[in-house]
Amino acid sequence: MQINRNAHGNRHRGKRLLYPAAPAAPFRDTNAMRQILSADALHPAIRDKVLSYHSDIVAEVQAEIAANRIVVVGMRYNGSVGRARKSLEAAGHAFKYLEYGSYTSGWRRRLALKMWTGWPTFPMIFVDGVFVGGNSDLQKLLVAKAL
Repeated sequence: MQINRNAHGNRHRGKRLLYPAAPAAPFRDTNAMRQILSADALHPAIRDKVLSYHSDIVAEVQAEIAANRIVVVGMRYNGSVGRARKSLEAAGHAFKYLEYGSYTSGWRRRLALKMWTGWPTFPMIFVDGVFVGGNSDLQKLLVAKAL
């Protein structure tokens, strides 16, 4: 069986696409690796609500990222958050910890951070202003002594 590519580079057999074509321009931010709706693609009636959704929490995290070399954003009762903090302490790294609720509280505010970073879980770890991922990603950096 022969696999061909269409003009968009998508693989297909005849007319049936194996991978869908790229979305239309308003749904794609060409400067980002992940897809996100542009402000122009939001209806004016909801644009401000979407763009300002818990913007205070995002601004707070951004300010701490600017002021601290390492920032850990987490939540209560999350084992991965605790392991990340203990690993940083054991390695002698100073960090700022921001905690937003628990599994049953604060989830709407945390959702704004997930929307902002595109990362679905906690902790969210930033080093030198760069988002590096969660606990397992941090462990790889610590093992490689890349912090």
